[in-house]
Amino acid sequence: MSGRDLFCQPRRVRRGAALTLVFAGVLITGAATGSLPEPAGSAPGAAAGPVGPASRHEAVERAAAEAMADGKSPMEAAERAVSRSGDRWGAVYSEGEYEEFRDALDGRYTGVGLWARQEADGRIAVTRVRSGSPAADAGIRAGDRLRSIDGGKVEGRPVTEVIALLRGDAEDAPAGTTVTLGLERGTRAWSETVRRARLSTDSVTVRRLPDGVTVLKIAAFTKGSADAVREALRAAPADGRTVLDLRGNSGGLVTEAVDTASAFLDGGLVATYDVDGDQRVLHAESGGDTTRPLVVLVDGGTMSAAELLTGALQDRGRAVVIGSRTFGKGSVQMPTKLPDGSVAELTVGHYRTPGGHAVDGRGITPDLEAGAGALEQAETVLAGLGDPS
Repeated sequence: MSGRDLFCQPRRVRRGAALTLVFAGVLITGAATGSLPEPAGSAPGAAAGPVGPASRHEAVERAAAEAMADGKSPMEAAERAVSRSGDRWGAVYSEGEYEEFRDALDGRYTGVGLWARQEADGRIAVTRVRSGSPAADAGIRAGDRLRSIDGGKVEGRPVTEVIALLRGDAEDAPAGTTVTLGLERGTRAWSETVRRARLSTDSVTVRRLPDGVTVLKIAAFTKGSADAVREALRAAPADGRTVLDLRGNSGGLVTEAVDTASAFLDGGLVATYDVDGDQRVLHAESGGDTTRPLVVLVDGGTMSAAELLTGALQDRGRAVVIGSRTFGKGSVQMPTKLPDGSVAELTVGHYRTPGGHAVDGRGITPDLEAGAGALEQAETVLAGLGDPS
């Protein structure tokens, strides 16, 4: 796959890459919704020396409080402070936006119900349409190409921006608002106006290939993802060959990624991370399936918690990783609530794989490079790893 598969539409680009990408697939790796354990006896913003993440939290809180006292917007002041901090993944959300973000982690979102990716030629292709969604009701199908959104051409634009336009802004484009899509199918070109709706995500999908290989596609690590993976494994042959497809998975709840690792590992280290310089560890639970032949598929859209899982399975020798280098988002964010109810997310640390490899800005290199034929290559590798009979 040459682009990124995305399962839910982020809001429009307004506060930089972090805001767009968070809603592109719930990528944040932080403690905002319990995705990482809070440090015992401390809280985000606790003193950690004269410089560093804690100081950035204090600076943002101070800027917001001063703006509030002067009758100005705390949120706008916080945005300026975050921008000055140089925090690549730092972002500020309105109260409504943050609530919607939490809903997304719970597996709910507002959108039209289609998945898309950018192809090698820059065109945007629909890869999947949710049954019963506005897109499905409009007759849009997988394989259709998206030419425009509300009259603006999308070819060549970053796929995150395209998905942001589909979703719209929380205040201006809630469920019930319309968006006009320019579409193409073969030689036919047409437009459809669809109404955004409140939808739930299918974060884990399962299919069995003709040769008996089970493919588990995880779109994002929303609540319940790990349970869905375990349920799928129980339904599959006990010694069956398995593909864990994390292509286009831009992250989510780290707890769900760790629990998914536990399904394939018998305890042990999953990752290490730091919070304001304080080193911490994430461990798998014991009792996972350690014998099932396993391949993990990744690409440039594999991010954050998905990279954490990939790194654990690769470094522990549990899976063969096939695809292309992952995105490289290995930072940890924590929230600070501001006086007007808005929330600032700032980077407090980074995580490393069990082998001590940093992910942020580097990504994970697969064991075997592959593009469009990654799944076929996975079947070949699995044929050599074990026989389902």
